[in-house]
Amino acid sequence: MILAIDVGNTNIVIGCIDNGEISHVFRMVTDPAKTEYEYAVSLKSIIEFEGLQCDGFDGAIISSVVPPLVNVLKTAVRSITGKNALVVGAGIKTGLNIMIDDPAQMGSDIVADAVAAIATYPLPIIIFDMGTATTISAIDQHGNHRGGALFPGVGLSMNALFSGTSQLPKVPIEPPEKVINGNTIDAMKSGAIFGTASMIDGMIDRFEEELGQTCTVVATGGLSGRIIPYCKHKIIHDPDLLLRGLGIIYEKNRKK
Repeated sequence: MILAIDVGNTNIVIGCIDNGEISHVFRMVTDPAKTEYEYAVSLKSIIEFEGLQCDGFDGAIISSVVPPLVNVLKTAVRSITGKNALVVGAGIKTGLNIMIDDPAQMGSDIVADAVAAIATYPLPIIIFDMGTATTISAIDQHGNHRGGALFPGVGLSMNALFSGTSQLPKVPIEPPEKVINGNTIDAMKSGAIFGTASMIDGMIDRFEEELGQTCTVVATGGLSGRIIPYCKHKIIHDPDLLLRGLGIIYEKNRKK
């Protein structure tokens, strides 16, 4: 069994991968102030709470968009499993042909998403990863990562709206009954859900126009399940895409 850890700006997603299948998924809050010991205790508690044994892992892999936490989590993983975790980054084999201006700038989460999508779905592919930020990736018909776009995630946008205004309240990210609303709270919910869904639909149209082909569209990330049902395009919701990508990358780099 492999321990896969994806460190995002808001949450850390932990997955247990057994023979290519994801058997358990946990989430914990990302906290750069925590020490190696604190993360080790948290990870051990979560794993054992699910009835698993920390010494039962054959290996581990980490992707992170929070650089200060990479070594912290590597140390935490080693202390509870006895394994040295692979880290997605320079020197790691992914099999992905990255055709952007500076491939070193591409986040490890985007790499893992693309690796899993190419292994799972027909090309070309558009990938939406909806977390603190929403990233959009374009994979062409030859499996090349052509780049993409990025905009603030719906949660971040709503927090900015609440924090940056005097009279607007903080509202949950949930759909109102209709698009046109006569009160502030439902109007804000409409913008968050239907506005973001419309942005996604519009970006799909523009990506397909530039690629010159109809694409498979896949959405993942913590907020994707709240938005994708309200999009007009056919979009595959795949919440475990990134973890599967980490599993594939681990196998590509595993010492035989």
